[in-house]
Amino acid sequence: MSTSEVDPRLIQSRPGIGGVVRDFGRRLSQGDLGSLPVVLGLVIVALYFQWRNDRFLSAGNLTNLTLQMVAIGIMSVGVMLVLLLGEIDLSVGAVSGFAAASTAILNIQHGWSAPFALLAGIGVGAAVGLVQGMWVSYFRVPAFLVTLAGLLAWQGALLRVLGRTGSVNISSPGILRLARTFYGSTITWIVAIGLLAVLTMSTVVSRARRSAAGLPVPPVIQPVVRLVAAAAVVVGAALVFNRDRGLPLAVLIFLALVIVVDLVLKRTKFGRHVYAVGGNAEAARRAGIPVQRIRVIAFVLASTLAAMGGLMEASRSRSVSQGSGTNDYLLYAIAGAVIGGTSLFGGRGSASAALLGAVVIGAILNGMTLLQFESNLKFIITGSVLLVAATIDAVSRRGRSAAGRA
Repeated sequence: MSTSEVDPRLIQSRPGIGGVVRDFGRRLSQGDLGSLPVVLGLVIVALYFQWRNDRFLSAGNLTNLTLQMVAIGIMSVGVMLVLLLGEIDLSVGAVSGFAAASTAILNIQHGWSAPFALLAGIGVGAAVGLVQGMWVSYFRVPAFLVTLAGLLAWQGALLRVLGRTGSVNISSPGILRLARTFYGSTITWIVAIGLLAVLTMSTVVSRARRSAAGLPVPPVIQPVVRLVAAAAVVVGAALVFNRDRGLPLAVLIFLALVIVVDLVLKRTKFGRHVYAVGGNAEAARRAGIPVQRIRVIAFVLASTLAAMGGLMEASRSRSVSQGSGTNDYLLYAIAGAVIGGTSLFGGRGSASAALLGAVVIGAILNGMTLLQFESNLKFIITGSVLLVAATIDAVSRRGRSAAGRA
């Protein structure tokens, strides 16, 4: 579509505060507020738990919170990739446990070095994703059924690998280092400054590309506000880490994965194809996009990230057991992706949104643990939050459809 064919209302300038207010009103009417509801929800959660227990926002607890949510966050990023296609993967929890058990057994019982054992665990996840992705794509079996079968099969494989002992304690420094390495203030501030530089550059490049393509460019105040908010979060996190043990290696790994996946989705042909398939698979197929291949790759990446999440959790807990990767992790991983804003209907979501959703889930679980909530209440509250997020997604989708017909 040429610039002359675009509705002038979409490309007209909206300068100043008035333009921001009008744009906010439009997005509110269409249910398209991005991450704002999630951020507000996170603030409310933090204030509530801090009111009930003044340890919640302490440096030590916030550092523990980030370590606890890394595994769920990595798995949520993988689930997000499958949800973008309008599919679902119910096996990520079982895959995470199976991969962690494989790594532990190879390292402890078979004498493999930590790097090779870790690579083997990640390879297990990739192989599982390849099998399930091909089954979904080439046999046309619904992903729900394939991954439900995988949930049962890989959980059985976990029990088989562990054998009669039922659990394995991890003592290898190379594996434990993943969740138990912390960097001092100098590295923390270098990472913080680098992250802000990446965010700023990404914003500038994005605006320049939209302008060059003749697409509507938001008022300057919008990205400025977002960057200021991001700077406040990053600087606050750096101060919190430095007041405790330092910047965890696990958090660095998680952030690196989020940045890489976000860049792949937003800056590569594969990413554009993922959104196209999720938006309309038939239209994507007619446009020459290899839909089956895209699906297979997405499932491979989802299972690979699930395996990495399982390895991070095994490193944090120092063990692998029959309960590793149980259904709790599956539910929390899906909840993290959906709460972050990934659409259950496909075509909308991002790795950064999955990160935000994982933080919300981690904060809720951590706060309930501090307040010593019973397990049944934890499940009820987490399920309710997931239902609210799914409802917001459905309402937002209906609002956008109505706006598109108008």
